[in-house]
Amino acid sequence: MSDKVLIAGCGDVGNALATRLLADGCEVWGVRRRVEALAEAVRPWRIDLTEPRGFDAPPAAFDYVFYTASADRRDEDQYRSVYVDGLRDLLGALRTAGCPLQRVFFTSSTAVYGQDDGAWVDEDSATVPPRFNGRVLLEAEAIIRDAPETGINVRLSGIYGPGRTRLVRKVWKGEATATDSWTNRIHVDDCAGALHHLMRLEHPEALYLGSDDEPVTTADVVSWLSTELGVPAPPAGQTQQTERLNKRCLNARLRETGYRFEHPTFREGYRLIVREFLSQSG
Repeated sequence: MSDKVLIAGCGDVGNALATRLLADGCEVWGVRRRVEALAEAVRPWRIDLTEPRGFDAPPAAFDYVFYTASADRRDEDQYRSVYVDGLRDLLGALRTAGCPLQRVFFTSSTAVYGQDDGAWVDEDSATVPPRFNGRVLLEAEAIIRDAPETGINVRLSGIYGPGRTRLVRKVWKGEATATDSWTNRIHVDDCAGALHHLMRLEHPEALYLGSDDEPVTTADVVSWLSTELGVPAPPAGQTQQTERLNKRCLNARLRETGYRFEHPTFREGYRLIVREFLSQSG
C-alpha cells in the first residue's frame, strides 16, 4: 500500500517535493490557492489554510503531512494566521478524521536566530529573534515539537532556484552592493531532497537546520555572479546595522543523517540559473 502524503502550501518547495514523492510511489495531495499550479499528478484539496471556520473532511487517510505554507504579506497577523492558526487547525482536523499520521513536518526558517555578528549557529544555538516573523515561527515550531505524532521542524535558510532571479538581475543591472555580511542559502532541490530524505529516515531528530555547505558573504556571491554574467563587479559597501543576514548556519546534523546536497554551494546552484538568465537576456 502506498503512503498517502499531504503537502499543505504546495508552492516551489512543495511541488519539488511532490515530484520526488510521486516517483517514490506515494499518493500526493496538495493544498494551494491556485490548484492548477500543482505539479502534475498531485491531487488537489481545495481548502483555505487561513479560513477560521474549519476544513472539509480530508480526502484521504494521510500518513505524512508537510506544512510548507508561506505568508502572502509580511505582517504579524498574516504570519500568525498562516503559520500558527493554519497549522494547528489543519492538524486538529486530520486528527479528528482519524488520519494515521506517522510524521508531521514544518518548514521553519533561520529567521528564528537573532545572532547578527557572524556567529555560527546550529540546532542547539539560542533563538532570540529580534522580529515578529522569527517569534511567530517559533510558536509554530512548538506546535510540531509538542505534537503526539513524530514532529520534525526544518529551519531553512534563504531558498533560491529556477525562477528566483532577483539577485542575478540586480548584479546584471549594476544595482547590487558587495558587503561583508554573512549569508546562507539552500537550493529548492535540496529543500525537497532533504525533506524526502528525512521522511524515510528511520530515527529522525526533532529539529534540523537546512542550509548548504558554505555560508558566504554578500561580497563573495555578487562578485562571483558578476564574473559569471560578464559584468563589472559591484562596488563595496558597508554592512548596515540593521542587516539581518549576518550569521553562519551549520548543517552538520543534516549531513550526519547521510543526506548529500545536489547543490552543496551557491556556485553549483546559481550556475544553471545564470546560464538560463543569459539565454533569455540574449
